[in-house]
Amino acid sequence: MSRTATYHTRVTWKGEHWGHIQMGNGPEMDFSAPPEVQGHPGVLTPEDAFVAAVNTCITMMFLWTTERFKLDLVSYECEAEGTKLIELNRTEIFTSVRLRPRIVLRARDEERDSVARQARRALESAQKYSLVANSIKSEVRVDPLIEFVS
Repeated sequence: MSRTATYHTRVTWKGEHWGHIQMGNGPEMDFSAPPEVQGHPGVLTPEDAFVAAVNTCITMMFLWTTERFKLDLVSYECEAEGTKLIELNRTEIFTSVRLRPRIVLRARDEERDSVARQARRALESAQKYSLVANSIKSEVRVDPLIEFVS
């Protein structure tokens, strides 16, 4: 049977192009628009939050999947890039989010091909079961670099 979960945030305007967000899980921070659209540098922007939501959700699903697959994960780091299209009428949409995870796994030489296949399967599962990736229109592409240590 299906079920639901609810998440909350609270946004407060602080004047000019400043806002403050409180997230239901505890964190809070100031935010603004990007500097190129009259915002302020050095703080969270909605665009940053969008790309970060995709990156963090797929990361958490990947970590969960590697545990289930019993992969010996040494390190994981992922750069994400969101590309937005700005139309002539000034409407905007993210057309794609590209993730470039660098995954380091521990495996013996003779196991590396098999472990690399499992790691790719784990990434596919992470993307398939990512709430955020499933909730957006943008194409999500994952281009991993998988490395090994003995």
